Amino acid sequence: MSRAAPGAPREALSGAIRAAAASGEPALVAYLTAGFPTRAGFAASLRAIAGAADVVEIGVPFTDPMADGVTIQRASLAALQQGVSVKWILAELAAVGPVGAPLVLMSYLNPLLSYGVQKLARDAAAAGVSGFIVPDLPLDESSDLRQACETEGLALVQMVTPVTQQQRLVALCAGSRGFVYAVTMTGTTGKLVAVPDQVIGYLERVRALSPVPVCAGFGIRAREQVARLRGHVDGVIVGSALVEVLERGEDPAAWLKRLRG
Repeated sequence: MSRAAPGAPREALSGAIRAAAASGEPALVAYLTAGFPTRAGFAASLRAIAGAADVVEIGVPFTDPMADGVTIQRASLAALQQGVSVKWILAELAAVGPVGAPLVLMSYLNPLLSYGVQKLARDAAAAGVSGFIVPDLPLDESSDLRQACETEGLALVQMVTPVTQQQRLVALCAGSRGFVYAVTMTGTTGKLVAVPDQVIGYLERVRALSPVPVCAGFGIRAREQVARLRGHVDGVIVGSALVEVLERGEDPAAWLKRLRG
């Protein structure tokens, strides 16, 4: 599989993370569930978050988000009850236009297959999406979506964990585009996670293997965690904590700026 040409969406995604990390602080990848708390407020939330983050990860609501904790499960259910779908999300993103930060869709596989992977890649690129994270799609079974993404210059981000075996780790890093999503713990999202020395060592191994930036996620919700990860990853991914900020009706941009210190 060839690398996308310079200027392709996935190269812009990698470049945004590297540019932010060049300051000495990890890039900030901020997650929100599409259409939560309300469909009507999605565009405003997206613009606010994009103004304070380096990359925005947009969650496609799903009935059984197995990698997500109770916060994102609750947000997904609320969004589904409002009729949020892949089609609605792409139409909304196309209407909003550029927001100043690359956009990545995080979705489980079924909604993407239902949409159709070739059409999905075309429509996502047209809507300004730079790539996808699909937690339940193994690298070995991803050829159809990878090829569709390749055609449009989109990223298909791979996820690694602290228990990923070395041979598998090498393959996942080589196969990832945009960035590598380095899970900081086993289990689901949402818990406050300390960052022990062995996790730092694992992140450094991933970074040494990866040709694209490495971003750490799961349980990142405090400035102290971000500071602890400084110099060991290229970016940090903030999910459940930011969804809770939106749920409480607080200012997401102000919260993200405090997370940076």
